[in-house]
Amino acid sequence: MTEIEVAHQTVLLDEAVEALITDISGKYVDGTFGRGGHSRKILKALSVEGQLLGIDKDPEAILSANELKNEDQRFAIYHGSFKEVDSAASEQGWNGVSGILLDLGVSSPQIDDASRGFSFMNDGPLDMRMNPEKGLSAEQWIACADVKEIITVLREYGEERFAKRIAGAIVEARESGVIDTTAKLQKIVADANPAWQKGKNPATKAFQAIRIKVNDELTDLEEVLETACEALKPGGRLVVISFHSLEDRMVKRFMRNKVKGDEPPAGVPIRDDEIYRPFSLVGKAVKPSKQEVEHNVRSRSAVMRVMEKLG
Repeated sequence: MTEIEVAHQTVLLDEAVEALITDISGKYVDGTFGRGGHSRKILKALSVEGQLLGIDKDPEAILSANELKNEDQRFAIYHGSFKEVDSAASEQGWNGVSGILLDLGVSSPQIDDASRGFSFMNDGPLDMRMNPEKGLSAEQWIACADVKEIITVLREYGEERFAKRIAGAIVEARESGVIDTTAKLQKIVADANPAWQKGKNPATKAFQAIRIKVNDELTDLEEVLETACEALKPGGRLVVISFHSLEDRMVKRFMRNKVKGDEPPAGVPIRDDEIYRPFSLVGKAVKPSKQEVEHNVRSRSAVMRVMEKLG
């Protein structure tokens, strides 16, 4: 293992696996393999008949997954987006799955590797792509996006209240030279931000927003939630760990609507017990313990929600 891999700490490890597994002989999907923290824990909990499919966009995660595949024949890996969970499961010959786990956001190895361009803490190429072989990098997007698009991305994906000022500063700066490193972007954003929050880097929200845009993270999440529901067998569970409010609001709203079921139009005389409700929530939202946050500060914003498909 590299030093980066050793430093990776899986968030809500025990809680997620305990919530996910309802059948130790079932077929499960880890939709965000990362470095395999959840996957290894899932495999330990499964019987010899159980199976696990990992999915990840990141080529480096696939290398790690292939090592696990060689160690355990119950495990398989699919290189792509978790929104393709139905296709990935079909390739395995599976007709439905017993559970799907989604650990959203960016992993510690990606953040800590300066060459990936995710972090403003370490200077590196301004890339930010989960899969560096596909799509526009952050550098390329910043170079071609107009000011209105940049404002929209910063506001909607980063909830950045100074989006207009920051977008204007980015456009002005790129006229003088290429914005091709994280340090350059961090300085532009920091200089344009008039109100620094104590203990928080002023570039935090902008970097988050651009990363989400470059990787189509919210679009992928919206698609996978529907696809996952179709892929689940009765009794199967969808477990989602979110790390910022936009993701969590999407997941919370989606699960709430699924649990409501097919409510009839207003005025239609129908009893509540006659409404078809194919899903139910499992417990309340779960957050990391105080001990976990002390051990891994990156876990502090995590929220886990669980939904089960009924028969």
